[in-house]
Amino acid sequence: MNSKSFDYQRIAQGYAMDRPFLHKQVMELLRKDLPGEGNFQNGLDIGCGAGLSTKALKLLCDKVTGVDISGEMIIAARTLYQEPAYTFFQSSAEEIKAPPHSFDIVTAAGVVNWVDEKSFLTNLWPIMTKEGILVVYDFWITDRMKGNEAYTGWWHDRYLKEFPKPPRKEIIWTQEMVGPCGFIMDKQAAYTLEYGFDKEAFIKFMMTQSNVNAQIDEGGKTAGEAACWFEDTLGEVFSKEKETLIFEGWYWKLIKNGELL
Repeated sequence: MNSKSFDYQRIAQGYAMDRPFLHKQVMELLRKDLPGEGNFQNGLDIGCGAGLSTKALKLLCDKVTGVDISGEMIIAARTLYQEPAYTFFQSSAEEIKAPPHSFDIVTAAGVVNWVDEKSFLTNLWPIMTKEGILVVYDFWITDRMKGNEAYTGWWHDRYLKEFPKPPRKEIIWTQEMVGPCGFIMDKQAAYTLEYGFDKEAFIKFMMTQSNVNAQIDEGGKTAGEAACWFEDTLGEVFSKEKETLIFEGWYWKLIKNGELL
């Protein structure tokens, strides 16, 4: 699934309205690893989607700029976040133009599976302040809900068979990789997050997942058919009004250092 798969109004609206604000929890975990517990002037959020990750970065910054390759995502973000402290524009992660000011902190959520690492980092280096901080992070749904074995069975026996995981590049960055691009890998950390869904909210959230959108994009199902499949198969999973889904994730904290080699 290429980047254009995200460039549809339905997906942009789903990102704007139906995804939980887990990015805030990540910023709260990250804050203890930042100078002064996070108090920056200018922040840049790469792969901002409909703006949730930019909203989270705003907790650490006076002003934030969000960029995304999808024009539909940028339209959604500008509609939701109209305050002067927010700026959004369309760009790929590897081609962000130099702003009138440098960025003290940069975040990239769910981006590294889709970028060329060297181009991404070398493009960032000149638009960041001296010793600026880059935080690369991601989180994903797991096969676990609290006290809910029915969900685990549904995940493996039904969901992954109906909506297989699309191919993507998965790589762990190392100091050997980021060093020639002018960065120090300062920390790599893993975490878990929790979020409560009722059945309707869970279906809307799942309709934004790359597994589902790959099927729709490739013509395997319509969006309506996918939503009906979730409705038909989740009855036993949601025996209570709300169920708590467990997410796993990680973040990498990099510091700009020295010169490009």
